[in-house]
Amino acid sequence: MNDVSTYEFSTDPARIDADRVHELVSRHTYWAKDRPRDVMDAAIAGSRPYGVFRSGTGEQVAFARVVTDGATFAWLADVIVDPGLRGQGIGKLLVAGVVADLEPLGLRRTLLATADAHGLYEQFGWAPVNDEYRWMERRDPGAAGTKEVSA
Repeated sequence: MNDVSTYEFSTDPARIDADRVHELVSRHTYWAKDRPRDVMDAAIAGSRPYGVFRSGTGEQVAFARVVTDGATFAWLADVIVDPGLRGQGIGKLLVAGVVADLEPLGLRRTLLATADAHGLYEQFGWAPVNDEYRWMERRDPGAAGTKEVSA
């Protein structure tokens, strides 16, 4: 088991390893399995990307991105930790860094969707949305890189 202090969180978009992010997201997630590379690149470009990197080597071991207007609303997406390094605190390091980066914006609401990591996000203040009446969604099943996921 590695010590989480051997990893560093970064908000620098220039450090994002697009090849590694695409590999992680398209091969190791249930929500974006087989997402095309061009779609992942566009998603990164249109978001605030975050990474966790192995100190010394700079190898990217985790990724997340936030889509936001920078004033009122944000959506946390594509949170992924290298499958071989899970359970070592890297996900906590990543989410804590994202929360700290967004805090100065004073956002009213930050949403996310997860099928299996509720405990992680609850540690940082997320709670289930119980306002089913107000929230709506529109899905385009033909959109590139989408996969229907049941919660």
